[in-house]
Amino acid sequence: MITRDPGEFLAFARGLAGDFGPACAKAAFLVAPEGFALAEQSASDNAYMDLSVRVDPQRALAQHRGLQRALAEDLPTVCFPGDPATPDALFPNNVFGTAPGRLVIGHMRHPVRQREAERADIRGFFTGAMGYREIDLRAQPGICELTGSMVVDRARGLGFVGLGERCDAAGAAAMHAAFGLRASFLFDLAPGEYHANVVMSVLAGRALVICPGGFADPAAAAAIAALYAPAVVTLTDAQKAAFAGNCIALRGDRVRVSQAGADALRPDQVAALADAGFALAPVPLDEIEKAGGSLRCCVAEIY
Repeated sequence: MITRDPGEFLAFARGLAGDFGPACAKAAFLVAPEGFALAEQSASDNAYMDLSVRVDPQRALAQHRGLQRALAEDLPTVCFPGDPATPDALFPNNVFGTAPGRLVIGHMRHPVRQREAERADIRGFFTGAMGYREIDLRAQPGICELTGSMVVDRARGLGFVGLGERCDAAGAAAMHAAFGLRASFLFDLAPGEYHANVVMSVLAGRALVICPGGFADPAAAAAIAALYAPAVVTLTDAQKAAFAGNCIALRGDRVRVSQAGADALRPDQVAALADAGFALAPVPLDEIEKAGGSLRCCVAEIY
C-alpha cells in the first residue's frame, strides 16, 4: 500500500507484526570525506548548509575516522575512499541502499551527486563480493534519494517518505517497490526541509524520534507518532536544527547521534529513550555537519 492518507496508513500499519525482517542492519559502510568541501548545488535546497562557513578538511577526516571507530563497536563497518570531485559522497545512504540480496541505486536530484552512483568499487562490492542483485532507479522518472528521503521501519516493512525537492511521488513508488515494503506513507516536508531523515528516525522498529515542525501537515506527524506511542521523543525545531533527529540505531540497545544532537536533547527526552531500551552514544561531528548532514546521513546500512 502507498498512501498519503494518515488515517488509512495508521489503520493498516497498526495491524502489522514486526516480522518483516531484522530491525537493525547486519553491517554498514561509509565513504571518507576526501577533499571535504561544501557543494554549491546541494546548498541550493539544503537550509542546513552555509556556504560562507570555512571548513577544515583534515578535521572532517579525523571526525569521520572517529565515527567509523565508534560504529565498529556496534556492527562491522567498512569505509570506501572519497573523491574531491564528489564532495557530498560522505553521505552515501542517499545514493546506495540495501535490502536482503539487493543493492538499490537512487536517482539523485543534483548532477554533483549523480556522479557518486557510477562508483564501480561500491557497486562491485555488492554485486561481485556479496552477490547482491542491483536495482538501478536512475532511469525511472522520479527523483528518490533513498534513505535520506525515506525513513524505513525494517521490522514492520514500512516506509515514511518526505516529499519535496529531492523526492517526488514517482520516486517514492520506485523506492517502495525496490525495497519491497508492505506500506509507504507519503507526506510533504515543511518548506526548507530537504530530507525526511533530518526530521524523524525510527529506532530498531520500536521507538520514534520526530519533529512535527518538519512536516507540512501536522496530522502526518501525529499519525506516525501514534504508531510508536508511547516510545516517542518529540523534538523542537531548534533540536532538529542541531541534528538530534538525524540519529540511528545500529543495534537494539544503542542510539548513535552526533554530539551536537545529543547535547540538544533534554534530560526527559534522554530518559524516554532509556525507557525504550536505548542508551545514547554520541559522536563529535560538528565539522562534518557544516555540509548539511549529520551522523545518520553518513551511514549506509547493509541488510
